[in-house]
Amino acid sequence: GSVVASYPYDDSPTHKPTGVYSKSADDEVFRYLAKAYASNHPIMRTGKPNCPGEEGETFQDGITNGAQWYDVEGGMQDYNYVWANCFEITLELSCCKYPPTSELQQEWENNRDSLLAFIEKV
Repeated sequence: GSVVASYPYDDSPTHKPTGVYSKSADDEVFRYLAKAYASNHPIMRTGKPNCPGEEGETFQDGITNGAQWYDVEGGMQDYNYVWANCFEITLELSCCKYPPTSELQQEWENNRDSLLAFIEKV
């Protein structure tokens, strides 16, 4: 996990594990939507999620192109965009895949304004 808004493409023509910006035809729209979410999230907007074991990982403006971060061949985000014309972004909301119940209220507070901003854009 991490705290970042990721957008297509997740797959790249070279299938290098990381570092290849795989731009879609709607790259500007995806960046706009990802920034709408990230800029309203108190951790995501810093671009420094500070996840255990990945403390040095950073994301400019709290967003990333999927393949730039890591290549995912055959992922749903790309499939839905290419074959169903669905504009999806992937939201990584926590360093922990299953946060403890005691942290859920804080997770809601961290994401509430981001969700509302994102819904307004849609």
